[in-house]
Amino acid sequence: MTVVMAVNASAAEAFETPMQTIYNSPLFCVVEFSGFGAEGQHPAGGFEIMDKALRREIFLGGKDAEQFRSSVQALIASQPAAEDLDDFLAAYAGVMTTPVALH
Repeated sequence: MTVVMAVNASAAEAFETPMQTIYNSPLFCVVEFSGFGAEGQHPAGGFEIMDKALRREIFLGGKDAEQFRSSVQALIASQPAAEDLDDFLAAYAGVMTTPVALH
């Protein structure tokens, strides 16, 4: 199985795609948000991590988004299996307090 999880590095790419799914497995979905809000409000963009089993999510912005991006890039460099990515994302389950709502 090939695992694809990428984090936009270029501000130009981020502006062109303000919302992009960067990971989707049977257990988790991660969406990257870029180029939104008032000028300077979200310079690092943000990430929404959804736990499909718990039906809960968390949004990481600012310094949390920067830390998440760095951690993901380090993890990707090790060429992880899908299970490794899911284990990494499961560490956020304890702080996922927002119920997932379908619109």
